[in-house]
Amino acid sequence: MNKSALFRIIIFMILALVLFELVAGKEGTWAVQEYPLIWLILGVLFLCAYLLETSVKTLERVLYNTLSDEAKERYDAATIARKEQEFSGIKSTYAKMLGSKPIEDEGEIELDHNYDGIRELDNNLPPWWVYLFYASIVFGGVVYLAKYHVFDIAPDQAEEYLQEVAIAEKEIEEYKKTAKNLIDVNTVTLLTDASDLKAGQGIFQDNCIACHKADGGGGIGPNLTDRHWILGGGIKNVFNTISEGGRDGKGMVSWKADLSPSEMAQVASYVMSFQGTTPAEPKEAEGEIWEDPDAPKDVAPAAPETQVDSTAVTFND
Repeated sequence: MNKSALFRIIIFMILALVLFELVAGKEGTWAVQEYPLIWLILGVLFLCAYLLETSVKTLERVLYNTLSDEAKERYDAATIARKEQEFSGIKSTYAKMLGSKPIEDEGEIELDHNYDGIRELDNNLPPWWVYLFYASIVFGGVVYLAKYHVFDIAPDQAEEYLQEVAIAEKEIEEYKKTAKNLIDVNTVTLLTDASDLKAGQGIFQDNCIACHKADGGGGIGPNLTDRHWILGGGIKNVFNTISEGGRDGKGMVSWKADLSPSEMAQVASYVMSFQGTTPAEPKEAEGEIWEDPDAPKDVAPAAPETQVDSTAVTFND
C-alpha cells in the first residue's frame, strides 16, 4: 500500500470518528466511551477501506500487465509526472517559508570561517519565524495593550491572580466547614447527632473519667456539669482546651497528638451535654460563670441551681 492510500484511509477514519462524535457524543464524554460498540464499527470501516484500497491497487496492477510495452512506458511517465505535481504548491510554499538556500547555491552565503572543515553559512532567519515575531509584536503592542491597559476590557494578570486567590480561599473555607478532620477552634460547632455524641462518650470514658468521673462531676479535674469554667465554656473554648491542654503545670495535657480534630469535636460536644445534669458527687465549682457572648442579650441565662436530676448523659444503642 502506497502513502497516498494510507493517507486516504487515515482521513476517512478521522472523518468517521468526528461524525460519530457529532451524532452520538454527549457533553463531557466521548461517544466511544459512552458507546463502546463504536470501536467495532470503526474497525469494520477500517477493514472495508483497507480492502477497497487493496482491490483498487490489484485491479490497477492487472490492467497494467495487459498493456503493451509502449503503453506501459507512457503510463509510467505519466505516473512520475503526476507524483511530481502532487502537493507542489505546498512544497513550494514550505520551501519559501524556510528561506534556505539550495545546497548547490550555499557558496553564495558561505563566510570566511572554517573550523576543521566545518563551514559557517550566513543564513537569514526563516520567514515563518520572522512573520510570527512580527505578529507577536502586533498582538502585544496593539491588541493586548488596548484590551488590558487602554480600554480596560478585561482584568490584567495581577487582577486575575487576586481573583483566583480569593476564589480559592473561599473554596478552602467552605471545604473546611464540611471536612471533619480539618476542624479547628474557629470552625468547630456543637455536634448534636446521636452518633457523634455516642463516639464522644466512648472517647470520654476511655480517656477522661479518671480525672472528671463518668458523670462529669469532677475529681482531679474540675466539675463539668456546672456553669463555672476555668478556661471558658462553650464548644470553641472546650475544643481548644482539649486540643491545647489546660493551665501550665497543673491543667489537663494536650490531646491533639492523640485525637483527630473530628474526635476532639465529638468529645467536646459530649462534655457540653453534661451542662444541667446532677452528678452523684459534684466537685465544688471552680473558675467563673461563663456567659456565651453570642447568646441573645434579651434571654436570661438559666440559674446555676436549676439542674436536671440525672446522674449522667448516656446513649443506648
